[in-house]
Amino acid sequence: MPHLIAPSVLAANFGQLDKDVEMLNQSTADWIHVDVMDGRFVPNISFGFPVLHAIQKVAQKPLDVHLMIEHPELYIEQFRAGGADIITVHYEACTHLHRTLQQIKATGAKAGVALNPHTPVTVLSEVIQDIEVVCLMSVNPGFGGQSFIKRTYQKIKDLKALIQAAGSNCLIEIDGGVNQENAPELLMAGADVLVAGSFVFNAANPTQTIQNLKAISI
Repeated sequence: MPHLIAPSVLAANFGQLDKDVEMLNQSTADWIHVDVMDGRFVPNISFGFPVLHAIQKVAQKPLDVHLMIEHPELYIEQFRAGGADIITVHYEACTHLHRTLQQIKATGAKAGVALNPHTPVTVLSEVIQDIEVVCLMSVNPGFGGQSFIKRTYQKIKDLKALIQAAGSNCLIEIDGGVNQENAPELLMAGADVLVAGSFVFNAANPTQTIQNLKAISI
């Protein structure tokens, strides 16, 4: 399967959000990545349901909603109603992860789990068959524009081995510090979905930058 590109609107210009989402509609991006932060699980606050609804009204591509929040199970149905096609929760924020995954699936959304840089992939061994996307954080979550953590390459390989051993069809998503230089190695290691925020929206030509990431072949 060709790899997917999921630009993160956290790096978009919120003064012209409609225009930036429309740019993504016209680009070769596959998903639109939406980072939700509560200022508690991560040291930053992004946006909630009103902004998600605004994005949903314009977006013509699946909304990949990444919940960097405490107690995500309290809000799953609201995020689904707000347009989320993929709902990703953090392993570190879920006391009852299996239950939360089933809750996401019951809404009709795809279920994702994100892992912080310090969390080993082995923690997912008992639930990997219930997960459709694993999002590996390749920076510490909370802020855009951070430097890529190189240990991620080995972590992708470890996760790919876990997925294959379980006979799962789970996708591996990489979030943080993705650019044209490290993208080929990420894909060679086994990544399926690349999230890019600042690299896309700070580019002179975001549409071409997305196309360049999409065109990488390994």
